[in-house]
Amino acid sequence: MQLSDRYNSISNVLREKYGTKVYKLALESGTTCPNRDGTLSSLGCSFCSAGGSGDFASKGADFSAEGINKAITDAIGKVSAKLKNTEKPLFIPYFQSYSATYAPAVLLRERYFAAINHPLAAELALATRPDTVSEDVLELLKELAEIKPVTVEMGLQTADDTVAEFHNRKCLTEKYKETIEILKDAGIGTVLHMIVGLPCPPEYGRDRDGHELMLESRENILKTAEFISSARPDGIKIHMLHVMEGTRLAGSYKKGLFREQALEEYADTVCDIIEHLPKDMAVHRITGDAPKKILLSPMWSGDKKRVLNTIARRMAERDTYQGKYYC
Repeated sequence: MQLSDRYNSISNVLREKYGTKVYKLALESGTTCPNRDGTLSSLGCSFCSAGGSGDFASKGADFSAEGINKAITDAIGKVSAKLKNTEKPLFIPYFQSYSATYAPAVLLRERYFAAINHPLAAELALATRPDTVSEDVLELLKELAEIKPVTVEMGLQTADDTVAEFHNRKCLTEKYKETIEILKDAGIGTVLHMIVGLPCPPEYGRDRDGHELMLESRENILKTAEFISSARPDGIKIHMLHVMEGTRLAGSYKKGLFREQALEEYADTVCDIIEHLPKDMAVHRITGDAPKKILLSPMWSGDKKRVLNTIARRMAERDTYQGKYYC
C-alpha cells in the first residue's frame, strides 16, 4: 500500500474532482497582520518569519487586476516549464503571506476577483486568522464563492491556549471553531494548520535532557488533532516546527533552551495525528518547507523526499491509516 493510499491527500481529492493535476501557486497577499501592526502586537508569532509565512510566495509589483494576473501567469510559467507537454494542469492562486483578509473588502476585491477569474484557476485560497474575517470580508468571500470554490486557511498550530499565548498567537482556540462554523454556513471551505514540535512555556517544566523548555507532548499534540477533528474543517495541514533566522524562537534555540525534534519522532507523531482524523478530511500537507538560507532547525526538513519516505515507512510498519482511531 502506497503512502497516498493511507490518508486522504488533497492531491488525490483535487485530481478526482477536476480530472487533472492541480497545483497551488503561493502569492503575496499585499496585507499585514494584526499581530504585527500593533493592533494586537508588533512582535508576530514567535515562529513566523519576516515574510509572514509566505517566504515562497511570488512577489507582485502591485495588486491591481493586471498585476495579479501577471503574478499568476508568471508562477504558472515556472510550474509548466517542469511539466511534460501532455500535462494540462489547473491551479489554485493561494494568497499565503500574513493575513490575507486583513484589509477592507473594497481593497481586496480587485485582486481576489482577478485571481479567481484567471482562466486556469480552479479555486481560490486565502491564508489568514479567524479574527480578521470581518462582515464585509465575509460578504466578499460569498461573492467569490459563487464563481469558483474558495478556501480559507487558518494557522491554529496548537489547541493549548497557554502554549499559543507563549508563542504570541493572540487568538483563543475557540475563535477558530466559531469562524469555521461561520465560513461553512457561507459556503466557504476551511483548512486548519498545526505545528508539531512547539516549545512549551517554562511552567510546563524542563525536559528529560534538562532543556529549559520542553516540546509539546504527544498527548498535547493529539488534543490539537482531536480539536481539529471536532471543529470539522474541510482540511488540515501538518507541519514540523521550523526555527528560522529572524524569528524570536531563533534566539531561544541558539541559547539551547529547547531541543530539536528528530525525524523519526516527527514521523511517528504524524502517524498519530492521521490516525485520529476523520477519514473524509483532506490532508493538505504532512511536511513543510522553509528557505534553506534562513533555516536553523531541523535541517532534515530540507530533504522532503527523505521525510515523506520516513513517514511512509512508519505508516507501513504500524499498518496504520487515516481515521484508525477516530470516533
